[in-house]
Amino acid sequence: MQLSDFDFDLPEGLIATRPARPRSAARLLVAEGDAIRDAVVRDLGDYLRPGDRLVLNDTRVIPARLSGVRARSSAQGETEARIEVTLLEPRAEGGWAALLKPLKKVRDGEVIRFTERLSAVVEGREAGQALLRFEAIGDFDAALAEAGQMPLPPYIAALRAPDEQDKQDYQTVWAEKSGAVAAPTASLHFDDELLARLAAKGVDFTHVTLHVGAGTFLPVKVEDVTTHKMHAEWGEVTEAAAAEIAATKAAGGRVIPVGTTALRLIESAARDTGAIAPWRGETDIFIYPGFTFAVADALMTNFHLPKSTLMMLVSALMGPETIRQIYAHAIAEKYRFFSYGDASLLIPRP
Repeated sequence: MQLSDFDFDLPEGLIATRPARPRSAARLLVAEGDAIRDAVVRDLGDYLRPGDRLVLNDTRVIPARLSGVRARSSAQGETEARIEVTLLEPRAEGGWAALLKPLKKVRDGEVIRFTERLSAVVEGREAGQALLRFEAIGDFDAALAEAGQMPLPPYIAALRAPDEQDKQDYQTVWAEKSGAVAAPTASLHFDDELLARLAAKGVDFTHVTLHVGAGTFLPVKVEDVTTHKMHAEWGEVTEAAAAEIAATKAAGGRVIPVGTTALRLIESAARDTGAIAPWRGETDIFIYPGFTFAVADALMTNFHLPKSTLMMLVSALMGPETIRQIYAHAIAEKYRFFSYGDASLLIPRP
């Protein structure tokens, strides 16, 4: 299975740099097997049944991009250097792994000051990353929200800088548990009105947590994709969530994760027994063609990057040839791609 099997040509003009407004006005490609229909997200309920269950990732994206100053005193006086910081993942006892640019301008033990309320001490480094310990006056989350910007994906950040609007746009309406440095982007299409309409139809909801890491954007660098090593991300399926999902399966309803993060998590929770179970820890599950799905019956997701692990995941669900047809249709019909783009509802043939 070669990396080139998951490649396609995408016109740059189809990369969305802002979301649809309102959120549920985004377009929705509905694929049942190789049958494709064009719809709108607000009409999602037309393609769901009473008793279906949407699985939602309730992680909250933190404003993980920071700009600060490192001050250093010497016999020649005090010098300053501007340091750009991107938080990557939390570490034990409140520390953070982060990318620092330029890393060579900072020594271990030095302080980077972001605002009057927030600073960080460089406690070490490993594999080109710095280990930071934050010091905040008052609540850390509030200080970080004041100082930071949303960590837009590289393919958006290359086209424009993040701004205050992204703090709302790049967060789901049900975000609750802080820890992600990338959004579960399929969930960005939901608003309160759509959720109410789905609930009225008899669609159920279950919340799980997977803190999406910056590794989600790492490219696959091996030609034989089966040798690729996935990054690990922390997640949890509670006892209540597992029971709800199991009850839907037992009753004949469909379990439909919203986003690849929710799908990867519930499949991780079923790895040991083949059935959903409470689960907590780090997952590095890699889903590519040949994978046997134990829990997910369908998937709502955005349109993904060429040669990415997410292209491999949707190819595993629908079949590589069917996904090629779906993506050719999406490009021909000018669907908007990636994190702020349009959505698809992928329902494999039984």
